[in-house]
Amino acid sequence: MAVATVELILTGFVAVMLVSQILSLKAKVPYTLVLVFIGVGITALSTLTSLGSNPVTNALQDAILQMRSFYTGLADGGLFVGLVVPPLIFEAMMQIKAPDLRAVIRPSVLLATLGVLIATLVGGLTLWQLAGLSPTVSFLFAAIIAPTDVATVLEVFRRVSVPSKLATLMDTEAAFNDATGIVIFTLVLSSIGLTRVPILSGFLLFGFTTLGGAGIGFLVAFAARRVSLAVEDKMAEVILTVSAVYGSYVLASGLGVSGLIAVSVVGLYFGNVIMRTTMRQDVRDAVQTFWQIAAFVGNSVAFLLIGFETNLLGLSQSIFLIVAGYLAVTAARAASVYPILALFSQIGDRIPISWSNIAMLGGVRGALSIALAASLSASAVISNSDVRVISSMVLGVAFLSITIQTPLLSRYIKRKFGNPQPLILSDSKG
Repeated sequence: MAVATVELILTGFVAVMLVSQILSLKAKVPYTLVLVFIGVGITALSTLTSLGSNPVTNALQDAILQMRSFYTGLADGGLFVGLVVPPLIFEAMMQIKAPDLRAVIRPSVLLATLGVLIATLVGGLTLWQLAGLSPTVSFLFAAIIAPTDVATVLEVFRRVSVPSKLATLMDTEAAFNDATGIVIFTLVLSSIGLTRVPILSGFLLFGFTTLGGAGIGFLVAFAARRVSLAVEDKMAEVILTVSAVYGSYVLASGLGVSGLIAVSVVGLYFGNVIMRTTMRQDVRDAVQTFWQIAAFVGNSVAFLLIGFETNLLGLSQSIFLIVAGYLAVTAARAASVYPILALFSQIGDRIPISWSNIAMLGGVRGALSIALAASLSASAVISNSDVRVISSMVLGVAFLSITIQTPLLSRYIKRKFGNPQPLILSDSKG
């Protein structure tokens, strides 16, 4: 790629981030939602400029196509999960406090594991039996779309005071369900064409992937703490966190376990141990500021990617399948959230129904699902026509979930938590 093109892409990206933040503050809506619409607008502009030919429109179209190809290449090339997602997870987990985590660890982990499995089964069966799609398309789509994206929800949380344990519940679920979703997606894809689904081997793979990732994350974080004791420089500490985040991801992925779980554990360890015991206040501030900026950039890339990939004219041709997919995803989310949280309310954790409603509305789908859908093009076990159907449904459902659920979630939270609320969830008994 030419230097001029790289400069153009970076300049355009920074300009889009600035404009989205200004529009977000003016309109009082999450900047992630603004980014999606900006990406959709740029995609539409690219289509319109192709209708005419003159030096101005040609130059504009070339610039737009270069920007879109760069960002969508993150998903198509498999770079999104390894490059963009780790900073988002680390920054979110770094903010979680140990007492809050202890209070919600059981429901959040169950939502991120059993909840994702329930959502995949319910969504797949609904599309297979009611929408008439093939089992392959139904269950692959359900597995791809099952992981939630918490970036938009956290942006809403930052604007309205909510109980910290509620934020921790959704943070933890989102961090862990990414890994669960990838494992289930891999199992579904590898089961195509088999007469029997390898359930036992699937459970063993899941246990190995999650526990192995957690172990790698703890070892990397523990080693980082030893290094942190020997340095006091702000820049060195920031570089140490970057090394720990991407080092844990690469090491875990190279060993065949979950890199995202490893990053989650590193974030928890840094936030509750290293930053509290080995870093001065000014060093902590520098580290937190760096990762807030990194998460902002990562969120911008993720949601601009959704906008770039969303061609409304093309998706309108699959509107029936997209609506059916969105309804199936909504039903699947309800089938996992309400029973699981109701169960914990019965056994000692007093989880109010408003929290269940927020978890339901907060099941927004994001760029991870789009990245998983993009990876299907490299598979030899699924036809090109099925890949196109799944990709259209994933893009359409992600767009609908962001544009429909985000405003509803924002209004609901403002009505319930417009003023600071007492922490309701208590530690479970026993």
